[in-house]
Amino acid sequence: MHRFLLAGALLLSFTASVAAQEPAKVTTLMSRDLTDLPGKEGTMLIVEYAPGGADPVHRHNAHAFVYVLEGTVIMQVKGAEPVTLHPGQTFYEGPNDVHLVGRNASNTEPAKFLVVFIKNKGAPILTPVE
Repeated sequence: MHRFLLAGALLLSFTASVAAQEPAKVTTLMSRDLTDLPGKEGTMLIVEYAPGGADPVHRHNAHAFVYVLEGTVIMQVKGAEPVTLHPGQTFYEGPNDVHLVGRNASNTEPAKFLVVFIKNKGAPILTPVE
């Protein structure tokens, strides 16, 4: 009996570890030049985390408006406490923020959120931070 429990715990730990290494699925919904803001564009994305999934430390060099659609995510920018967000809740990240934590709070359920960026035209959406 103890072997089954240990094997189950090891399998769950391995599954969560593999999922945490799985990159977030990002789907671009739209991108448009903001003609009344010269040199700026708006981009809308859906980000999906697998169970246990997480992002590396990064920045966006943009205004990022997040709206959680499904599951529970944990977000934190440098200098602020982490926040746990549920469907219908929002999060803001500014152009100078370093995104320290972006992850699925669950190791068993996926999470999904919508992000709207206002950024310099042609700039990358995400820049890794070492």
